[in-house]
Amino acid sequence: MVNEPVQRKLAAILAADVVGFSSLMERDEEGTYARVGRLRREIVEPRLSEQQGRLIKTTGDGFLAEFASPIAALRCAIAIQGDLGNDPGPLPLRIGLNLGDVIVEDSGDIYGEGVNVAARLEALCDPGGILISGKIHSEVDGKFEAVFEDRGEQQVKNISRPVRIYAVQPAGWPATSAATASSGTTKKPLPLPDKPSIAVLPFQNMSGDPEQEYFADGMVEDIITALSRFKSLFVIARNSSFTYKGKVVDIKRVGRELGVRYVLEGSVRRSGGRVRITGQLIEAATDRHLWADKFDGALEDVFDLQDQVTSSVVGLIAPKLEQAEIDRARQKPTESLDSYDVYLRGQGRVCGSPCVFHQSIRTGS
Repeated sequence: MVNEPVQRKLAAILAADVVGFSSLMERDEEGTYARVGRLRREIVEPRLSEQQGRLIKTTGDGFLAEFASPIAALRCAIAIQGDLGNDPGPLPLRIGLNLGDVIVEDSGDIYGEGVNVAARLEALCDPGGILISGKIHSEVDGKFEAVFEDRGEQQVKNISRPVRIYAVQPAGWPATSAATASSGTTKKPLPLPDKPSIAVLPFQNMSGDPEQEYFADGMVEDIITALSRFKSLFVIARNSSFTYKGKVVDIKRVGRELGVRYVLEGSVRRSGGRVRITGQLIEAATDRHLWADKFDGALEDVFDLQDQVTSSVVGLIAPKLEQAEIDRARQKPTESLDSYDVYLRGQGRVCGSPCVFHQSIRTGS
């Protein structure tokens, strides 16, 4: 028996889901179910019909659709988000778009990397936003009135090659729309605490092996826990730090959004039975690297290795944080000349005679 050839085609894929669906269902199961149904019937399906899109399937909190044209797919995404933005009680959506070759089943369902990338972009998207792949961007750029924010190449889950990602800012959307908010330009910076503050970002898994995610995440959790034991440090909780997982981050933006002076980031790379962990401590406001190092070890005892690296990292960066705070205090100008005068008087007594600079202040010269 000769196997029938697999049916394939090129399609623009739109993946979307409702933000915070699980918590919404927990609070109001029947009400949320009804609102999602209305969202599909009154907004999604009419907008798909306008752009000749085909609804492939729904997943309770989301849906998957295909289009023959990337421009039609983008128009549909923008129309849906525009409708939700004008709704007084919207269910916020994330939308991802990709152009790719897909396998088509007899049932009409579709599979393949083209679908997977769209789903990954949707997962990375901010509420109310639209992320598109580089393939979609190359087809719509110059043909569509919108601003496309280049997010760079990102390694997305279970996709071997990095994906170029763009956030969409349609013409006519207000400055506080999702794409601008995604770039961090409209978020109000959090005030800095009155003591050294640090965020430990998720370490990047450089091995290409999804199974190593647990090791990288466990390492970060241990470092956060260890740093939290220092009463002189303000340490951002894991849940806040891990919102940046899988994203290309701007350290200055992280500092503003989390209200921290310092950021620790790193990576984990495995080769055979050995692993290399790198880390770097950065001053968020200036993007200045304060410390960087690497640690090598065997994976025979994972927990022992995690403990060793955690102790080493914490022991090395704690003095760096202290020195950075001392340097920062020295550079900060005094807000009171009276206080500074008292300081100079004290310096003069320590020296045994008034300092020259102190004398110049007293005489006004």
